[in-house]
Amino acid sequence: MSGRFRLESLSGQDRSGFACGVAALDDYLHKRASQDQRRRVAACYLLVESETSRPAGYYTLSAASVLLSDLPEATAKKLPRYPSVPVVRVGRLAVDARYHGQKLGSVLVFDAVKRAAQSGVGAFAVVVDAKDQNAAAFYGHHGFTPLDSAGLTLFLPIGEGLQQMLRGG
Repeated sequence: MSGRFRLESLSGQDRSGFACGVAALDDYLHKRASQDQRRRVAACYLLVESETSRPAGYYTLSAASVLLSDLPEATAKKLPRYPSVPVVRVGRLAVDARYHGQKLGSVLVFDAVKRAAQSGVGAFAVVVDAKDQNAAAFYGHHGFTPLDSAGLTLFLPIGEGLQQMLRGG
């Protein structure tokens, strides 16, 4: 990532001007992200413009699990036969409208996978709940595979995600 942006954990940054164009995502960052972080139900990371300290994007991570039976058979048979497997959930991910088209969403996804891998907590995959088919296509472009028939819950095994990052994908 260039020196134009930096990634940092949510703390006291001014987030009031953030506007991605989706009211629920804007409202979450403005009003609930700090509360969720204090309660330890989500960790929020901001992509901040270095020069202005303006948030350009954010994502949240939470611990979660998926049923082994929900995974594709080829994936499930490589895992221990526990009823569920641990994952890291990207609960929200958004880029401010002023920065759309600059591939910052990809920066956020790659950072989320990297943080999940480096967390020191066992997790097989990163899981996302896409808000619509366009968001699902975005995650699909980054190697995520649908978990459900609607294609809106997707997963990426962390090992595969790291390999993709090393290839520059």
